[in-house]
Formats: sequence, C-alpha cells, structure tokens
Amino acid sequence: MFATATRNFVEEVDRGGFLIPVSSLNDTVALLTVVVKRKRFWFWQRPKYLPTDFHLNDILRGDSPIQPVVVETDFIKYNGTYGDNIQGNVDASFIHSNVNLQGKESTKLQSSFGSLKKEEVDVQKLLEDSKERVLDMSHCLIQQTKEKHRQVFGIVKERILTSQPCSVIVEVQQGAQCGGALSLCGPKSPKVLLKENGNLNKDSNVTMEIPIHTTIAYGLIELEVKQDGRYKLCLMSDTTGGFEVDSHAANGKFGVSGASSHASENVRLRQDLEQLSDHFQLLSALPVTTRSSLLQQFTKVLQDQGAVSALQNVLDHMCLDKRLALGDVTMTESQKQNIQAILDLLEKSGQVESIQVGQSTSVLTALHLISSAMDEMTNDCIAVLGMCCRPSVLEAMDLLVQCVSGKGALPLSSMDVTALSGDAFEKTEHLFASCNVSLKRDADTVKAEINHQHGNLPLVLCIAVRGLASLAHSD
Repeated sequence: MFATATRNFVEEVDRGGFLIPVSSLNDTVALLTVVVKRKRFWFWQRPKYLPTDFHLNDILRGDSPIQPVVVETDFIKYNGTYGDNIQGNVDASFIHSNVNLQGKESTKLQSSFGSLKKEEVDVQKLLEDSKERVLDMSHCLIQQTKEKHRQVFGIVKERILTSQPCSVIVEVQQGAQCGGALSLCGPKSPKVLLKENGNLNKDSNVTMEIPIHTTIAYGLIELEVKQDGRYKLCLMSDTTGGFEVDSHAANGKFGVSGASSHASENVRLRQDLEQLSDHFQLLSALPVTTRSSLLQQFTKVLQDQGAVSALQNVLDHMCLDKRLALGDVTMTESQKQNIQAILDLLEKSGQVESIQVGQSTSVLTALHLISSAMDEMTNDCIAVLGMCCRPSVLEAMDLLVQCVSGKGALPLSSMDVTALSGDAFEKTEHLFASCNVSLKRDADTVKAEINHQHGNLPLVLCIAVRGLASLAHSD
C-alpha cells in the first residue's frame, strides 16, 4: 500500500517526469545515496531502481568526503484519495470449469502526506567537487554492478520527504456470488469444487503510520564511469550512464523497436507487434487444455495488483536462469497458489528456458512478455482487464488491437458485435482510454486513435490483450 501511495503521488505531481517513487519503507534514500538502475528485458519496460546502503563518498578514493550544498524548500501539501467501485458479471467456460461470477468491490486508498519538503543538491557545486575525484573500482558494490551489464549507477540529487507524521489508509469491501461449478485441479494440487450459490464477503481496513522525514520520491543523476574510475555526471535527461566496459557488451533488451522515429505511432506500434508475433503464435499453438488453464490462472492473477508484480518478479528470475523459491517472495497464500499453478503449467509445456540473446522463443519468454505488459499497467487497467477475460471478449478486443495498429477503423461486420455489447464495450472503452487509446463507435464502424502522450501504454495494452487472446484462441 505504501508503494501504491507513492506511485499515485508521482503520477499526480510528475507524470512522465523526473521523480521516482520509493517502493518500500525499508529503503533509506538520502542525498547522494547510490542507486542501481536496472534496465529491463523489454525496451518498453520502466527500469527498476534499487537504492543501496552506500553513499557516493563510500565508493570514492581518498579521505576527503564530498560535502554537498543542500537547498531545502517547501514542496506541496498533499492529501489524495483514490477509490474504485467495480462490478462485474462473468459467465466463462474453461476446460475444467463452468463459472458464473457476480462480484462487487469497493476500494479506497487515502494518502495523507501533509506538507512535503524538497531537498536538492547544488549541482554546480557537485560538478566542481567531482572534477578530480575517482571511484574505487575495487569496491564490492562496483564489482558486483559491473558484472551485470544492464545495470548503471545513479546518485540521488533531490528527494521529496515528509515534514510531519502522516498516514496511508486502505479500506476494501468485497462481495461475490458464485453459481454453477468451479473445478480447480492443477498438476500438483488437490481438486476443489465450489457448487452453486456460494457467497463471499470481505471487509478490511488497514492504516499505516508514516514517520517524519520519510522519503517518498527522489530524482537521480546517472554516472558515466570510465575503466580507471573517473566519472561524469549525466546532466541531461536524454543522457544515460553506464560503465565503459558496457560499450562492447551485447544489448540484452528484447523487442527493441526498429521503426523510424519519424514513422507514425500506428506504424511503430504495428512493427513492434510484428517483432513479437512469434511469442503470440507459440501460445496459440499450445494444447487447448494448457491454454485454457493458463488463461484461467492469469484471470485470477489479474484480480490483484500484488499478484501481477509477484508473478513478474518470479518470471524475471527464471529468465535470468535463476530458480526463485516462492517462499522468498512476499505474497499471500492465494497468490502463491496461483503463481505455482502457472509454473506447473509452464513446466508441463516442456519449454522452460532462460532468456538469452539470440535464443529462440520459448513459452517462458512468451508468459514473461504478458506479465511484463500487465505489470506496466495501472491498478485500474489491471482490474478492468481482469473483468474482460472471457474468450469471446478477448478475441473481439484482439480485433480492436489490429484496428489500433492498422488503419484505425474496423467494420463491425468483421467482429462479433455481441461480445462487446452494452457493459462489455463500456469496460473495453475505459480500458483503452486508460492506455491512451480512444475508441469511437459509429453506426457500423469502430475507430481507434492513439493519443499523443508520453510513454508506451498503447503498446503495453496491445501486448497484454494479444497475449491473453492467444490463450483464448479457439481451434
């Protein structure tokens, strides 16, 4: 809930800008703290930022520490309340189940950060102090970071912090009715049967007290590090840091757009999706029982933002050829069960392989692609997408993806109109709009237009929809 609160704060005050939300209260972020920026597998993924326990002075040679000049100013007074009221009626048929679910959920998150302060390093003074300084290239943090070519150093140049005790409050009210029969039977789990007229109601109210002087967001200056330890501060937003040895290393990012920067957004989107088409085709070619079970499990994961992030974390480690025990990841028991079911299905497919440059597509890379796209979405988008996971709706939405990446218009005669009638079309329209894509439905045509805004949300939406639609594909 703290990570959600800080992410909402940054989205409000600096959307697409310089600030990075603090994701954990355990992260101690001070000025000149060394932060490791980890580039991701897919070019459209936001990088991960990992604050370390070290200050710039800790990794410098010499006994004379840099003493930065710090300017403190009042920032803003911030109190935010975010609420979702979601109602859904899902009638779905999977290989192992027939489900009729009627659900209602009301969520309210209140972030009362109060009056916030901003601390900022005098960059001109920092430049002067850094002129003759050299990093200690034998330092263990530098050695470990250099070994991983997608990681670079940054130092905290500014931070937003609380000036008084404050709180984050989450209130959740859930209610659901289950009709028909739901049979859950994974390869390593016992069979569970829920018969008709099941009811579930759950309320929760959690308050987190945030102490004074807690950093909730920060900004970085990246470092360009030479082999002899000399470094430069990357002052421009379009200048990125790194270690000199990285210049000869292979680029480990996948799905890099080959489209010209002058091409239209529709053309770039279409070319990006074409580069990823092998992943979607591989999922469509899986046995129908495997696809149906995977779609069922992804539908469950989409009910919880935490589960999406946890799944992404697990698949990230697997793609690095590292097995991660689910017990080492913070998640609920139900999240563990859902993710374990996906891992069991992945193992059953016989294509568990690590992601490496030049390696052929595997089911692992394809599932990692889908989860990465979902993890880039907002909580609102994830909730709506989870309510649209009926095979007929996903197949209709996939046609809309073709519309977005194509000519921008689609005759209603070319799609199953009944799948997107009434409430379903409203949810689809809301989902696309949340990802910067406008849908307009005329008498016999649906038109799609990409809004010109910062970020890769249209591509993220298309990847998530196309990936799930590949699992819903009917033979």
